[in-house]
Amino acid sequence: QVQVAESGGGSVQPGGSLRLSCKSPRTILSVFSSSDMSWHRQAPGKERELVATISRGGVTNYADSVKERFTISRDNARKMAYLQMVNLKPEDTAVYYCSRKEIGAPAYWGQGTRVTVSS
Repeated sequence: QVQVAESGGGSVQPGGSLRLSCKSPRTILSVFSSSDMSWHRQAPGKERELVATISRGGVTNYADSVKERFTISRDNARKMAYLQMVNLKPEDTAVYYCSRKEIGAPAYWGQGTRVTVSS
């Protein structure tokens, strides 16, 4: 069963914008609301890295490389998380993964959505 699924990736030019979405259709509402959500990315030949997190209480944190450019948000009623990305750079090229983590439970990962930034 798919617990987490990403969408919204694509190809853009440097300076462009994309909005990634993460849905958890099979997660009951109370579990989603009590989960921390995060976005990670993995560039070719590199390890997966944390991009942004939003806690169940709405507290956000970002990697230094994306601060002021990326915004993570969530809509508990829709069981969705988002990553708004602006001023994209070639070094943002990667497969982006969404993760849902509830306290005391394993993290669930999506299959990823590819973002390519090039001119």
